[in-house]
Amino acid sequence: MIDLHCHIDLYPDPRAIVAEAVRRQCYVLAVTTTPLAWGGTTRVIDNAPRVQIGLGLHPELVAERAREVTQLVELLPEARFIGEIGLDGSRRHRPSFPLQTDVFRTILRAVADSGGRVMSVHSRGAAKETLDELEQHAGSSTPVLHWFSGTQRELRRAIDLGCWFSVGPAMLKGEKGRKLAELMPVDRVLTETDGPFTRNGNEPLFPWDVEEAERVLGGIWRTDASATRRRIRENLRTLVAEGGPR
Repeated sequence: MIDLHCHIDLYPDPRAIVAEAVRRQCYVLAVTTTPLAWGGTTRVIDNAPRVQIGLGLHPELVAERAREVTQLVELLPEARFIGEIGLDGSRRHRPSFPLQTDVFRTILRAVADSGGRVMSVHSRGAAKETLDELEQHAGSSTPVLHWFSGTQRELRRAIDLGCWFSVGPAMLKGEKGRKLAELMPVDRVLTETDGPFTRNGNEPLFPWDVEEAERVLGGIWRTDASATRRRIRENLRTLVAEGGPR
């Protein structure tokens, strides 16, 4: 099982989540929302097998923490993956959009200058603007659009730019999310949860809950459970092999 976008450090007991993910042989990308979380998350994960850390600065936090982009740039040599980064155009965060854009550009330039990385990218309410920025740095990194919610036209543009996509149970519950998933290239799709922000009833989703996303994707792709999981695993191998520093 593969969870390419999970906030392990934000669960009540992150060490227990890591231990259970290891027991279940899950591959997890533990994205962070601020560079200050890098050190703590590194200690929690403690070189656990198949658990990687993303160095991030979430666009929702930029209004208060934009200055931390300097620390993110300084930490880049230590990071194999970047995330969560991007733009958020929702009403609540629109006032900070110009600042978000400046921070996002700074990160993209720094990542490109350091040889490129796999990047988990947030684009809620700002698909066009996110793609505009990614296009300016196309070829240096591999963006994985987390929970993409743009239009079908924007999705086609993202595909043409070489973007990948991570989809989870919450996204695939809705008709729009399923339709977008149908249009995504099968060889550029991975699973995620976005836990603990996403929930199953009263419980947060955990990395192993990607099984539900696998089930829905299997229906879209018309593949059985074994073939679906094998396809996603092969996609991960390709992403890691081709998307790292160049």
